[in-house]
Amino acid sequence: MSKVNVSRLKTFTGHNDCVYTIEKTQYEQKFFSGAGDGMVACWDMEEEDGQLIAKLPNSIYALHYKADRNLLIVGHNYDGIHLLDWESKNEVGSLKMTDQAIFDIKSYNDHLYVGDASGTVSVVDIKSLRVLFKMKEASKSARSIAVNESRGELVVGYSDNVIRVFSLEDCQLKKELTGHQNSVFVVKYSPDGQLLLSAGRDARLKVWDATAGYLEIQDIVAHMYAINNLDFSPDGKHFVTCSMDKSIKVWDAQAFKLLKVIDKARHAGHGTSVNKLLWSAYNDLLVSASDDRAISVWDLQFNT
Repeated sequence: MSKVNVSRLKTFTGHNDCVYTIEKTQYEQKFFSGAGDGMVACWDMEEEDGQLIAKLPNSIYALHYKADRNLLIVGHNYDGIHLLDWESKNEVGSLKMTDQAIFDIKSYNDHLYVGDASGTVSVVDIKSLRVLFKMKEASKSARSIAVNESRGELVVGYSDNVIRVFSLEDCQLKKELTGHQNSVFVVKYSPDGQLLLSAGRDARLKVWDATAGYLEIQDIVAHMYAINNLDFSPDGKHFVTCSMDKSIKVWDAQAFKLLKVIDKARHAGHGTSVNKLLWSAYNDLLVSASDDRAISVWDLQFNT
């Protein structure tokens, strides 16, 4: 088993409320954050202070960076989406397609997929900023979205405990995955697209084999309380989960074995719920965001 050495390199403070989301930029050493204070900021892992990109009236749960257009899409709760040319700090478009909280945004080609608290996933054309289609298969929140381009599939985790698999081509429902006992907060494909990982309020981590009709192949009691997010290492060999139990856990992505627990007592970790993770390709550093209003940067060294 690998031995994992963990060190906290940096903690960014500047948000005045819970930090709910972090998102990559086109620069590996930089990332965005969005929080309950309505602020969108950009941080450089080699710098001390962040840069304010936008200040919105309501909280922000979801950010999505559209690399081919160099746009940051902001899910502005109760007010739809805002498209930002983040380097000039100019808004280049907005669309109020919902008056609900927005939990996740993903994209495929020129389409945005926006999941909200009504259980709707709105398909938006990024060029015209028109809603092309509304995927409404549940009455409870659409919490997390994952796109599998190679399989032509879109997966959504809902607060009715169900994961639904849709066709990317026509947005039609293909399959429902049941097994979670409470809200599904995160769905994420492995880097090779063959496995789907899911987790949520039931504190269980489930692994589904996408190549075998989404057969459930792992069911792990992974945390004490709700699992908020997960992310894979750039090389796909490991993944991390974070929880309302204030911890981050490091896992082997092949054996699904727990390798390390990062917490406040042992590593000066977060003092409250850890909401989002981003495992950056920049020196393989891990970034975490928390209800404690802080963003931490971690160095993980694996010794076999």
